[in-house]
Amino acid sequence: MELSISWLAVVAATAVGMAIAWLWYSDWGLAGGLWRKLTGVTKEDSERAGKRPFVVLVASIVLTALALASASSVASGFFGSNSPWVALAVGLVAWLGFSLSTLAQHNGFEQKPGRLTALNSAYQLVLFLGMAIPIGLLP
Repeated sequence: MELSISWLAVVAATAVGMAIAWLWYSDWGLAGGLWRKLTGVTKEDSERAGKRPFVVLVASIVLTALALASASSVASGFFGSNSPWVALAVGLVAWLGFSLSTLAQHNGFEQKPGRLTALNSAYQLVLFLGMAIPIGLLP
């Protein structure tokens, strides 16, 4: 079995991931206001943090794209299918087994609001599945 990563798919998945993060967490986005309320992070706090959170976001999304592309390549080789459905299944399993479980553990022990865990977990699900689409579609 050969690991085959489409760098075009990784770049596209990274762009999709950044767009999802922006649409989800921006102040005018789907959940930015609720996220601020649940975390207590103000606009001023975000301004004081500078570019560091953005750098972390970009790096983590690139790593997520690489991990999803690698896992999709392995799964495609195993199943003998390069279907976009394989990439979506990989995204779902990765979210369930790594993201949701880890976030639920941390947030539970840190006693964060259940709504925050649900909000961030939903984001991660949309992120993983959204990034899996170009990985599954691009050669």
